[in-house]
Amino acid sequence: MLFDKRPVILAGLAACFLGLLTSCANSPTGKALERTFAADSKLKDNPNVFGGSSQRTSQREIPPLPQDFPSEIPLYPQAQLQKVEPLTIPEAQGHLTSWSSSDPINAVQSFYERAFSSGSWQIISKPDTDAGGTFVVRRDTLQVTLSFSTGATANSTATASATPAPDQTSSSATKFDIQYIKNAGEATSQQPSQPDSAKPTSSPTVATQGTSQNFTDLDKLPQELRQHIDDLAALGVLSIDSSASKTNSEASSAKFEPNKIITRREFARWLVAANNRIYANRPGQQIRLASDTTQPAFSDVTKSSPDFQSIQALAEAGLIPSRLTGDTTSVLFRPDAPLTRENLILWKIPLDTRQALPTASIDAVKQTWGFQDAGKIDPKALRAVLADFQSSEQSNIRRVFGYTTLFQPKKTVTRAEAAAAIWYFGSQSEGVSAKEAQQLKSSPTPETPKETPKTP
Repeated sequence: MLFDKRPVILAGLAACFLGLLTSCANSPTGKALERTFAADSKLKDNPNVFGGSSQRTSQREIPPLPQDFPSEIPLYPQAQLQKVEPLTIPEAQGHLTSWSSSDPINAVQSFYERAFSSGSWQIISKPDTDAGGTFVVRRDTLQVTLSFSTGATANSTATASATPAPDQTSSSATKFDIQYIKNAGEATSQQPSQPDSAKPTSSPTVATQGTSQNFTDLDKLPQELRQHIDDLAALGVLSIDSSASKTNSEASSAKFEPNKIITRREFARWLVAANNRIYANRPGQQIRLASDTTQPAFSDVTKSSPDFQSIQALAEAGLIPSRLTGDTTSVLFRPDAPLTRENLILWKIPLDTRQALPTASIDAVKQTWGFQDAGKIDPKALRAVLADFQSSEQSNIRRVFGYTTLFQPKKTVTRAEAAAAIWYFGSQSEGVSAKEAQQLKSSPTPETPKETPKTP
């Protein structure tokens, strides 16, 4: 058998090489070899070359919670804060916070449904299904609106939709917004009462079921919105409560709460009242209130429900979607749900145009209004949004929301914004404002000249 000499040869070469390194350890040749086999310092300082720490350098910084975030609002444990925005509502105390979670939407929604069902929360509205929607809850002077959306599809009525974080790439992530408003109007009621000389002198008087009302919380509103409320109040449109349970002293010092979110029920009452008061001398333009013998158009608004006559009247006039208009999906009115921007435009525009709405598309709305989020508008409301553009400066969107390239169709509407919308009915060339209606109401009616008897 032949002896394999390769291990011996390799061992000899290794010994020679080791001896060479030892002999020239302090020589220039040794130092050159040391530099050749030394670790690369660039690789040490930049570990991302191997992809091991790339996540650490690209990780997005998580924004902190606002300092005034109420501790009583429950936070989902597996959710991460994505964005914080101050509210654009004048004088409103609160923020809009956007969140994201890898958990399914029904798990997050169940968590909040349990949380809001316990304690002292008052649930104003909640989602109809477990696949998204909106919670509106109140606790003392705090109002919280929590709205859900999944992936890139926004399906909420929040004041703004959540923007995905740069590192949030999963289309199945559950995104939701938590908007909170600390109701300054109710909070001021706990302060010491002011002397009569310190109270606002421009508060309008409202006739509500024979009782005068003085709104005492309009002084912080912009002058234009304040004037709109003044004019409507002078017509007796802005009733605070459809019931007559309040005493005269309570009604005479009512607060309008201009920054409070308005409900669908309340806006329906205001819309019918404003239309009928502004067109008081034109019976053909008025909306006939429903009778008690009418079959309800919605299963959640019975004949004994508050504001049944106004809601039913809008349905019977075909001004809101219902089974009467052939819309089999609109079986519920959801009277206590918050009014959204697209709801406001959809209900109001037919009373401005008094004719069939035009055919509309997303591209048409983008070309006219320039809305970046036109694709999020409900198809039912697209036609109304497009028709509103024809009224130019008297359009509801311009008059209520000002210049904007984002319509935010699911954003909730405040009482002050709702009042601005119903202050004027008609188009740019032909319409009537609440101020003009009040002037017509207060101007004396000319007497009909009497005929002088002829002398025979």
